[in-house]
Amino acid sequence: MTKREQSILIINDEKNSNNELFKTLRERNYQVEFSNGEQWHQLLITRTYDLVIADIQLCGVDGMKIVAEARKIKTSPAVIVIASDATIKAAVAAMKAGAYNYMTKPIKKEELLTTVDQYFMQRKPKSSNFKNIIGKSTKMKHVFEMVETVANSKATVLIYGESGTGKELIASAIHYGSPRKDGPFVKTNCAAVPETLAESELFGHEKGAFTGAIKDAKGRFELADNGTLLLDEVSEMSLSMQAKLLRVLQEKEYEKVGNPKSVPVNVRIIATTNKDLKTEVKENRFREDLYYRLNVVPIHLPPLRERKQDIPLLIDYFLKKYSCENNRNNISCSDDVIDALMEYHYPGNVRELEHLIERSVVICREKVIRPKHLDVLFTEKPYTKANIKVVNIPAETLEEVEKKQIYKILKQCNGNKTLAARRLGITARTLRNKLTRYNGEDSKKNNDPE
Repeated sequence: MTKREQSILIINDEKNSNNELFKTLRERNYQVEFSNGEQWHQLLITRTYDLVIADIQLCGVDGMKIVAEARKIKTSPAVIVIASDATIKAAVAAMKAGAYNYMTKPIKKEELLTTVDQYFMQRKPKSSNFKNIIGKSTKMKHVFEMVETVANSKATVLIYGESGTGKELIASAIHYGSPRKDGPFVKTNCAAVPETLAESELFGHEKGAFTGAIKDAKGRFELADNGTLLLDEVSEMSLSMQAKLLRVLQEKEYEKVGNPKSVPVNVRIIATTNKDLKTEVKENRFREDLYYRLNVVPIHLPPLRERKQDIPLLIDYFLKKYSCENNRNNISCSDDVIDALMEYHYPGNVRELEHLIERSVVICREKVIRPKHLDVLFTEKPYTKANIKVVNIPAETLEEVEKKQIYKILKQCNGNKTLAARRLGITARTLRNKLTRYNGEDSKKNNDPE
């Protein structure tokens, strides 16, 4: 696993307690330093720490003072206080002053790890400036630069990327890095909305506009006014709805279903797609004029197989996340598992890796996740580095590899599309669309004259 950079200062005079704290935190690869009740302030102002753990029972150490001094520092490390029964009130006061949390003596190993891990999980990853987006590869650094550049503009953004690459996270980073960050961030999944309800979903409706419209309803545009509207998988929108969306983008106004009065709206649009919209335009499945309206600033999010440098970071992040959620501590991955995960091609991208780690943490009853714990995905063959390499055949195109993998998983799930989609890390609708396309291609091949 990759070495963590987080550093912790422990303010405590009890030698035996320090030894236990050090041993426990080093199991997580945290960097640990100690100070007594006299030296802590000098260390705090001369060195850089991410977290301070302080025993407020020490003579001369005030929990609220430590919190106050920590806040003055540029890096502003969080403070966790250790309290005894006699100092609970002081611990509560420190919490009110801004301490992150407190623990009572005797400190249990599980409580310490959970508290510290949860704190670092909530922090922004050091590999990027975006919350919950993990990546230090060259391609992801380019994405981060694009996000920072476009966030302060008013431009419409179109995010391209395969299912499971994290397009919604990038959209969220753009919104919360923009002048509209205090406004609403409203999301709608175009693939999940039935065509008959799409207009009402986007623009709202008046009472009595159609059967079942028993009261007025706000649409996504109204809800997103003065903020950002995310149109997820916009390529799934019907041609008729595309025309209505185009009018809103051109006129900056819309009409509710059942009311012809135009309503002005101030909304920034971010759209995502897992398809090549140029191809969709050529095939007459997507309007060319809408394509140019949406494609003002394109951002291409790379698939996980093209950013393998980020895989160890992601494994590390998901291990911590799901270990905490499932009350499992000290779980790591064997070298064989790391090698296998580095070799795999991930048709479901980051979402698939996340689900894989989550299942492995739940299934593994040992301290170390081994290849046998990954067999839940591949029941026909052990999930090993050697077998995974067979999947990635250079002579085949990426689409052919994906197609074979989808059919393989579908067979393992006995044709259950919902289960297969879950294992692949994609939506059931996306899976159905892919299968429809495959069936059409196979039918065309069978009907082609020799």
